[in-house]
Amino acid sequence: MAPKVAKRKKEGGGSNVFSMFDQSQIQEFKEAFTIMDQNRDGFIDKADLRDTFAALGRLNVKNEELEAMIKEAPGAINFTVFLTMFGEKLKGTDTEEILLNAFRVFDREGKGSIKADYMKEMLMTQADRFSEEEVKQAFTAFPPDPAGNLDYKNLVHVITHGEEKD
Repeated sequence: MAPKVAKRKKEGGGSNVFSMFDQSQIQEFKEAFTIMDQNRDGFIDKADLRDTFAALGRLNVKNEELEAMIKEAPGAINFTVFLTMFGEKLKGTDTEEILLNAFRVFDREGKGSIKADYMKEMLMTQADRFSEEEVKQAFTAFPPDPAGNLDYKNLVHVITHGEEKD
């Protein structure tokens, strides 16, 4: 009698991290991984993170901060681990509509934008307060327009889709 072969139980979503993303998203993560893997050894380590931060203009990253990032992984960070970590971080991320509704609270006139100074004040005085440095980093990543407004509709699109609207 032939030995029984264990059948894999198929559950919604499955355990394959590659099934969580479409091909274009996987390609974008692969490009990001390749950029971060500064020494091209197929793994992201502390030195790679330090070099990545330096390339982004942040030169004074503490060893403890880098070590904490590395410790988030269950082991060496190859591409599959990298993708899995992003999948876990993104799981439960609010939908585009929920994020838009959160920003609309601050957009009383319904313009689709919020004055950057007002947003800074809210970020630094309400709920999980941002520091001056965190606000600076946020505005560096997504700068206000020349009139001092934050286009939150575009920001939400970038958060949920990973690319700017045309």
